[in-house]
Amino acid sequence: MVLGTVQGLAEFLPISSSAHLVLVPWLLRWNDPGLAFDVALHLGTLLALLIYYRQDWIAMAESIRGGDPAHLRLLLLLITASMPGAIIGLLFEKQAETVFRSPALIAGALALLAILLWLFDKVAPQRRTMGEMTYWDALAIGLSQALAIVPGVSRSGATITMARAFRIRREDSANFSFLMATPIIAGAGLVEARKILHAGLSWTLGLGFLSAAVFGLIAIAFLIRFVRARTYVPFAVYRLAVAALVIAVFFVRG
Repeated sequence: MVLGTVQGLAEFLPISSSAHLVLVPWLLRWNDPGLAFDVALHLGTLLALLIYYRQDWIAMAESIRGGDPAHLRLLLLLITASMPGAIIGLLFEKQAETVFRSPALIAGALALLAILLWLFDKVAPQRRTMGEMTYWDALAIGLSQALAIVPGVSRSGATITMARAFRIRREDSANFSFLMATPIIAGAGLVEARKILHAGLSWTLGLGFLSAAVFGLIAIAFLIRFVRARTYVPFAVYRLAVAALVIAVFFVRG
């Protein structure tokens, strides 16, 4: 339940869910629950996305059959943005399970993205809406999402940072980030579903899934409302604080 809550909140707040799923067991000296459990948690956040953005996805589906052209264009932007993450995820799947789960690497990624998020959110004006995005914008944001294979980068953190660098409004940056997370999480869930089947279904997987879905829904609604009037600076500060804590614990434990 703890890890499901952490996943639900950290998946959508730009603080890196994958980092927290590695760091929480590491800090508390729990056994790593493994990638099968991670997959169950990500499927929980997928459910949260489908619930929150259900009207958007219905409108995009209808646009294929001659509906609103704006939603068809949004669908094509999301497809463009999803391709880099899917390709890189498949290429570096093994590294994601081993090398990329080092606490020192995670701390560095947390700190670096914190600085970039703070910088671009501070200097980039809010001049563009999601409807004004180009396919080149979508491709670049998709490339930034691919970096989230390294825990600590954060899928939402990387995509929101890149969108803000392109002067896209804070609220629209978050919405596009969450919409593009849907196909990438769904695709990864289908690819990795064999891990859940191999590990076997259990009440712990179910509880983690449910916790991730509930708190994921809360996190989405909170962030969208928060950035309508505020900046992303508090999340950058939090990332730096967590990075400092990880480095301190890493050196204390030797």
